[in-house]
Formats: sequence, C-alpha cells, structure tokens
Amino acid sequence: MKSGAILLAWLLASACLGAEPPRLVSFAAADGGTVFADAYGEGGRDAVVLAHGAAFDKESWRPLAEQLAAKGLRVLAIDFRGWGKSTAGSAKDALFEDVLAAVRYLRRGGAARVSVVGASMGGGAAAEAAVRASPGEIDRLVLLSPAPAGPPERFSGDKLVVASEHEPAIERIKAMYEKTPAPKRLVLLPGTAHAQHIFDTDQSGRLTAAVIEFLSSGPASTH
Repeated sequence: MKSGAILLAWLLASACLGAEPPRLVSFAAADGGTVFADAYGEGGRDAVVLAHGAAFDKESWRPLAEQLAAKGLRVLAIDFRGWGKSTAGSAKDALFEDVLAAVRYLRRGGAARVSVVGASMGGGAAAEAAVRASPGEIDRLVLLSPAPAGPPERFSGDKLVVASEHEPAIERIKAMYEKTPAPKRLVLLPGTAHAQHIFDTDQSGRLTAAVIEFLSSGPASTH
C-alpha cells in the first residue's frame, strides 16, 4: 500500500475514533527563518519533535504523532525550510536550525524533556542539531536511517538508531553508530526500506513500537 493510501486510511480511522486534528503553529529560527509545524497533544512535560525526510513533509508523521500524543507526549511535526510554508533565513540549507527552533519552542512552552525523531534528511538535521545544541536541550535522539552528519562522537543525549538491515546505506549507518557515544541502541529491521518508507512495510508495527518504547522508557542501554 502506498504512503498516501496509508495516510488516508489512518485519517478515516482517526475521524471515527474522534482524534483531535493537529494545530498549525509557527515560530522563528535563529537565522531568521520561519518554521511551520503541526502540534499534537498539550500540557505534557515530555515533548517530541518529528523531522521528516526529503520525500515527505510534516503531515506524513500524523499516524505516529497521534500515537505519541495518546501516550501523553506533546508532539511537534515540522516542515523544514523550503517545504510547505516554512522559509529559510540567512542560511538556506541549515536544516538543523529548524530542529533547534522547534526544540526551543517546546522548551518555552513548558516542556521539561524534549526528544527529536529524525528520518533520513531529517535524521541528519536532528543529529546536527544535537551536536550544536546547548547541554541538556535535546534529551533523546531517534535516528531513522539518518543522512550523514557529525561528528558522530559529539551526538548528545540517549540515542536510538533504526534502519533496515539490507538498505543501501546500512554500512554507513552502522559505521556512524559505532562512533556515537553511549547511551545508545541500534535496531535493524528486516528488508531494504529506507527511513520513513519502513512505515509502508510489514515492519511498520515494529518500528512504531521501538520508537514509542524508547521515548516512554527510562535511560537507554549503554551498549
């Protein structure tokens, strides 16, 4: 089933279950850009930023975002600069600025702990944000088949890296993971799908469960 069909099915199911639609919010990035995002849930002290891949946008996260919100998390699914209504500031390609802006927006709104989930391009931006963030700004980092970023030795926070065991970039991803400091965890799923495309496979449930369990549990493994 294609991602559009899956999203449509989810939207229909959500409507039947009475799920609240996301709220559209916007905020400034440090370099003068403007980030638009879908906000799910409210009032929780734990929050999550969702950073999409190049073939996706903020709406693509809705199935996962609604499940995270149902667990009591505040969720912010962003559109990167150049996607949707989001615009670049002085640094056109500084996607990490959009991630940091989202993290700081949630902190200003009262979030005590902020995690970032990034996929492919968004994974690289999330990792770069973790390198540039102030100590304690990003508590947890979930990287789905992340694009190159670095240096990996400086990735902060507890880390979960997820990829398909036979996807083309797997050796690079595993090499990056080896350089990443603990606490960390690596999950390799069967198949060849890359990043958010895993949600379109029979491994969608395992991926979703791994992300939710990691964001909801205590400190990650140090292995």
